[in-house]
Amino acid sequence: MSETKSIRVSRIVKKLDSALEAQNYYEAHQIYRSIFYRYFGQQNYEELLELLYKGVQYFIDYSQKIIVADLTSLLVDVLEKTSPRDDHKDWIVKLGFVLREIGPGVVEREILLTKIIKWSSSVNNTEAKLGNPMVHKVIGQIMWLENNIEQAKHHFLLSKDGEGFAEMLVQMSITKAYRNEIDLIIAQVILQQLCLKEIPTAQQTFNAYTKLHPEILGEQPPYSLPLLNFLAFLLKLAKKSGKLESFHTLCFLYKRSTDRDPSYEKYLQKIGTLYFGAPTPHQPRSQGLFGDLMNQFFQGFANDEPSSSTTLSAQNTFNDLD
Repeated sequence: MSETKSIRVSRIVKKLDSALEAQNYYEAHQIYRSIFYRYFGQQNYEELLELLYKGVQYFIDYSQKIIVADLTSLLVDVLEKTSPRDDHKDWIVKLGFVLREIGPGVVEREILLTKIIKWSSSVNNTEAKLGNPMVHKVIGQIMWLENNIEQAKHHFLLSKDGEGFAEMLVQMSITKAYRNEIDLIIAQVILQQLCLKEIPTAQQTFNAYTKLHPEILGEQPPYSLPLLNFLAFLLKLAKKSGKLESFHTLCFLYKRSTDRDPSYEKYLQKIGTLYFGAPTPHQPRSQGLFGDLMNQFFQGFANDEPSSSTTLSAQNTFNDLD
């Protein structure tokens, strides 16, 4: 940096310090934005990150949530410019802290959250189109603390953290659900994870849930709840990419249990296609329901009931799984 530029930067930083000391939030915010454009143009990224995060912390202390969201958005712009980077995990934690401090009900936070997920998709040289799993875990924890159950489940579903997800589901089952929903809660999640081709995470989630839930406390079938037995055998069959006939038989044997939630049918159709070679059902033109993860994956699946073999007994089916 030339001497002239250094003097200019020094002056603007002094002006910023004065505005902060006087708690002139509007002026300080505008100065931060001015510094951002100067430093960004000079590719002075690391110093800019430090300066912006310091500003974010300052405005958090004075509950200036909209300013916090704006400065954090600028910070993410810098992270995008400098990714992939070795300290991305540290920044994910920091960004999680900021989102938690902004709190719910702030429109700017929703915009920022989307931007953070987009940045996270390439933080470590991996293609994660739906965002980095660690980001989704952090956001899922925040949503759970804010009692936003659906969003918490949505993000934990993408977190690849089966144990953490199971712990949340157990707490949800105990504190927020009816007793007859113990198996329904975990069934939807396992079916969704299988549709996302996350067999190891699905198995981890199922194992932790059945082990930790005080009404289950078991790691192996048979369970007292038939739907849990269905999930245990389905996971085992999916790992082997078993025969389509065996899959259909399993679905037939537990149809009364799976019919308790009509949404399971579309998941099972997708699972049949992914793991057992079932034909892909006709899919009408997408309606573009933004923000609904499951609609993105499964919208438009036909409602035809999967065919099943009634000639095999339950014992034969379970033998096929061993």
